Amino acid sequence: MDLIKAIEAEQIKDNEIFGIGDTIKVFFKIIEGNTERVQVFEGVCIAKNNTGLRKTFTVRKMSFGVGVERVFPFNSPRIQKIEVVKYGKVRRAKLYYIRDRVGKAAKIKELIKKKEEAK
Repeated sequence: MDLIKAIEAEQIKDNEIFGIGDTIKVFFKIIEGNTERVQVFEGVCIAKNNTGLRKTFTVRKMSFGVGVERVFPFNSPRIQKIEVVKYGKVRRAKLYYIRDRVGKAAKIKELIKKKEEAK
C-alpha cells in the first residue's frame, strides 16, 4: 500500500488554485491525428472528487443554451494550465443544483478578495 502512495506522490501536480464556485479557464491539449492544439474550456467548477492521483474536478458551462459539463483529472499531463477568471461565493461543496436553474438563478455571487489575500 505504501508503494502505491509513493508512486502516486511523484506524479501529483500542484494545481489547487481554485475552489468550488470559481469561474475557471482550463487550457486542455487536444491531439487530432498528428497535430496538437490547445482548447480552452471556460466555466464554473461545480465539484471536486476523490484524493491523490485520481482527483478530478467538474466544470460546467452554457454553450448555445445547452449546459455542457466536463470532468477533468487534476494530474493529467494534457492540462496545460488553469486560470481563475473570478472567485465564487458559495456555501456548498457540490453545486449540482445549478443544473436545474435557468438565467439569473444559475448565477453565483462573486467573492471579492482583498489584494493581500489574493497573493
